[in-house]
Amino acid sequence: MPAVLAIGGINVEVVKKDIKNLHPTVHPPRGDVRIAAPQRMQLDTIRLYAISKLPWLRRQLETIRAQEREPARDYVNRESHLVWGQRYLFKVVERDGPPTVELRRRDLVLQVRPGTDKARRQEILAAWYRDQVRTAALPLLAKWTRVLKVEAGAIFVRRMKTKWGSCNPRKATIRLNTELAKKPPACLEYVLVHELAHLIEPTHNDRFRAILTRHLPHWPHLRDELNRAPLAHVDWEY
Repeated sequence: MPAVLAIGGINVEVVKKDIKNLHPTVHPPRGDVRIAAPQRMQLDTIRLYAISKLPWLRRQLETIRAQEREPARDYVNRESHLVWGQRYLFKVVERDGPPTVELRRRDLVLQVRPGTDKARRQEILAAWYRDQVRTAALPLLAKWTRVLKVEAGAIFVRRMKTKWGSCNPRKATIRLNTELAKKPPACLEYVLVHELAHLIEPTHNDRFRAILTRHLPHWPHLRDELNRAPLAHVDWEY
């Protein structure tokens, strides 16, 4: 079980990994704080590091806690739903036939059989969002594997609880969060490039940041744009 340090009123989860350097992260939507640390590093050393990072941790927490939240959805007419950073008016059309989802100018139209309940409507729309991310990601994957000179074994799109994306350097696999279909398209590209860069450098060290800067110079702006975008109404947990 990961150790938890209480630092300046902040609970910091410590996760030991096969890495060389300490790496702090603050995860939405609650602002959970985690420090990844080398396997053999003593907790006292990690505690001193966490204390030195307190100003940065507090700034990150303030940003996340002030971030706009999407209200809970009932999947009924006249709700506002995000698609690629734009708001659409949700419309439900009840009609016999297979379910469909379609964008029409300012409307996001869900066609379902009469009597389809909220859970099923949510499931259909989630699958559509997942397809949107996969369709948009594939040409970006082809472009950036060529630019970065890396090979990705597979790309998966799924609902992720604490991350926009993840990379398994050993298997060369990339995972993307379904929620990216609600963010501006450039955010998807940033997350994909970020994860592909981990195939070159697994950690978030200076070399990793240099790779992003060389190939995607405006990546800090895109990261900030992603962090400013409204968070989904979900109680994310590790």
